[in-house]
Amino acid sequence: MSNARVLITDSIHPVCNELLETAGYTPEVATGKTKEELTELARTADAWIIRSGTKVDKDLIDVADRLKVIGRAGVGVDNVDLAAATHRGTLVINAPEGNTISTAEHTIAMMLAMMRKISAANSSLRGGAWARKDFIGTEVYKKTLGVIGVGKIGKAVALRMKAFDMRVIGYDPILSKAVAEKMGIELVPLDQLIREADIITVHTPINDATRGILNDESLANCKWGVAIVNCARGGIIDEGALLRALDSGQVSGAALDVYSAEPPPESLTALIGHPNVVATPHIAASTDEAQEKVARQVTEQVIHALKGEAVLTAVNAMAIRPASEPEVKPFLHLAEMLGRLAQQMAEGKVKQVRVGCRGDVPKRYTEVIEVAVLKGFLSAYVDPHPVNLINAPVLAQEMGLKSGVETHDVDHGFLNRIDVELEGCENPIKVAGSLFGDNEPRIVRIQGFGMDVRPEGTILLYRNVDRPGMLARVGSVLSDAGINIAALALGRSDPGQEALTAINVDHAISEDVLKKIQALDGVFAVKPIQL
Repeated sequence: MSNARVLITDSIHPVCNELLETAGYTPEVATGKTKEELTELARTADAWIIRSGTKVDKDLIDVADRLKVIGRAGVGVDNVDLAAATHRGTLVINAPEGNTISTAEHTIAMMLAMMRKISAANSSLRGGAWARKDFIGTEVYKKTLGVIGVGKIGKAVALRMKAFDMRVIGYDPILSKAVAEKMGIELVPLDQLIREADIITVHTPINDATRGILNDESLANCKWGVAIVNCARGGIIDEGALLRALDSGQVSGAALDVYSAEPPPESLTALIGHPNVVATPHIAASTDEAQEKVARQVTEQVIHALKGEAVLTAVNAMAIRPASEPEVKPFLHLAEMLGRLAQQMAEGKVKQVRVGCRGDVPKRYTEVIEVAVLKGFLSAYVDPHPVNLINAPVLAQEMGLKSGVETHDVDHGFLNRIDVELEGCENPIKVAGSLFGDNEPRIVRIQGFGMDVRPEGTILLYRNVDRPGMLARVGSVLSDAGINIAALALGRSDPGQEALTAINVDHAISEDVLKKIQALDGVFAVKPIQL
């Protein structure tokens, strides 16, 4: 996408602008803007790069008609309305690896500072005191570290703390036991981690499942004197519950870099000022190295997205990555055309779309092929907003449209074949397509008739009694209207019974011409198809 306008509304490393300009795109830096100003800027943005300072909500997404991609320079995307972006077909990407090391190192620094009371000791000494006995710390050696969320950062922390001879236990609903064991991490249920850990560090996103995961109840079930670290997201720990546990001694210390509201409001003053709390102002990822890495990674991914190339860090579109593979692209084009064809043939409400992948259609791509069929099918329903591989499944779900895909190892007659069936409508539809030769797409079956149709342009599709002169009669009507025939395909049942004809024409067919064709004796079920 040439001459794309890339909006940048948070401070970001200069490498971002350098990469965009080298790629031929125009960066527009507009930091510190009001919501009204952002609304106007969003209207003409093709891409939007942010950090944590800008909140891209539904209102902004709704007015951003040109917006193809939102790039978050960092891991979390909680300041982006993912549902709204997905519904509009806007890709959301992040930079999940750029700040991994910096955040892990800060977590460990905070943990050690907390256990050895470094911050309080430093303040005391600066104040002129020499109170060594007031700052007796605790070793982490041989202690049990509980890691809630063993993702990239959680793993990095765990691996480094193994060097301190800590026992590391982890809770993660996705990580496999085998992978955890290779890293020397013992996967346990959350309640067991809470009971056994001497130090708990959290490394999860903030969502309904993780919000307040450490609260009055869970903290009460911890070991007496447990220490808590949060360098992930504010809100994962119930801050009121944490303060109460600190006051009671149930929690011996806390190290906090993130807060439920930032900057922290007055209501958090008591927590941040607690003598057993080490607090920093959300700086875990604030290193020169991390800032450059996240800016570089997110900018490179935004450029790939604008060019229609592979995107590796999509947050809201799992179909995007496989869709960029050269091997699958011809199948996706065919699948989308079949979806468009089936939709235009259907009468009434469709309740279900069934997709079949046969023969040499790569099995690892069947899910994205299903999405491509949905994209083609839905394209007629949501104008003017685009249907793409990002929002097609969401739009289908909203419409109550069910879908599914099946695979079959062999297709008799074709090396590969994609079948599409529509159910629940007045006239159940069955169409199929295949790739010939050098990935040439063909429609090979329509409603039980074997065909060989190029899925392109305008196609006149009709049934007729199988008798001599039928094609000539239709051709005469088209000729009189000045419509040229580019190609045609015929399908027959039993000779003399019924035939299906598909004619590729050079121009759109007017209603008057369609009525004349429908009026021909022996011609019925006339459908103009636009592919």
